[in-house]
Amino acid sequence: MKVAVIGASGFVGSAVLKEALSRGYEVLAIVRHPEKITTEAPNLTIVKGDVNHTESFVELIKGVDAVLSAYNPGWENPNIYDESLKGFQAIQAGVKAAGVKRLLVIGGAGSLEVAPGVQLVDTPEFPEAWKAGALGARDYLTIIRQETELDWTFLSPAIMLVPGERTGTFRLGGDQLFFNEKGESTISVEDLAVAFVDELEKGQFIRQRFTVAY
Repeated sequence: MKVAVIGASGFVGSAVLKEALSRGYEVLAIVRHPEKITTEAPNLTIVKGDVNHTESFVELIKGVDAVLSAYNPGWENPNIYDESLKGFQAIQAGVKAAGVKRLLVIGGAGSLEVAPGVQLVDTPEFPEAWKAGALGARDYLTIIRQETELDWTFLSPAIMLVPGERTGTFRLGGDQLFFNEKGESTISVEDLAVAFVDELEKGQFIRQRFTVAY
């Protein structure tokens, strides 16, 4: 299977890239700065691309079996809300235009529920520094839930997404946050990537959002 990984040089995207390569996928890594990827593998092609340049993006992904998006305009970007929504929707439109059926998107934890009808991003404790990005991901989830042509999946990680180990052992859920016995909601970026690529292979959450945590 040939997959395109968007944002493959970032914190999350690099973990997804590593996981996909380890499973033998032919990977097209689409990044704004190819020089940031130092990984070398016979099944890896690195290309410079911008999801907002529609025509060139569509040409890049034609012929892939799935698009795995770890797109993030940058947490320190002052326009993160607008650029998140713009980028997410550009990817969705480009995937459709390229004739690719499968789209997997990593979003944020902010839209997960901490109580019935109460989303994490709306709680008083939610950090202001992360709010604009979280709202962008939440609003995009509302948009993609209306998508009926693509076989899409949206993955929301636990609250704490940290560097760690690839254990392959975690819990999967729907719209509610998971907490462990210590009251923590956490997942390593390595295991997030495992869950993401697992979903590509198993298709358990077609046209759904799911979450992963320990």
